[in-house]
Amino acid sequence: MILLALARVRKVGGSLVVTIPREVAEEEGVKAGELVNVEIRKTRKSFFGAARGIGPFTVEDEMKDHD
Repeated sequence: MILLALARVRKVGGSLVVTIPREVAEEEGVKAGELVNVEIRKTRKSFFGAARGIGPFTVEDEMKDHD
């Protein structure tokens, strides 16, 4: 079974650490000190909704030619 979960990477000393969420560890039966296989893929940032409240494009917003 392949289980996907998002985890944040943090720095501890000279190493990077990924914490496995408790729910995932319990479901997979992972215990401290066990060796696990981890696949690393960076997530893409979504900017959907980043410009909330900007409103629709209007005629006044249209760029006019310079004279």
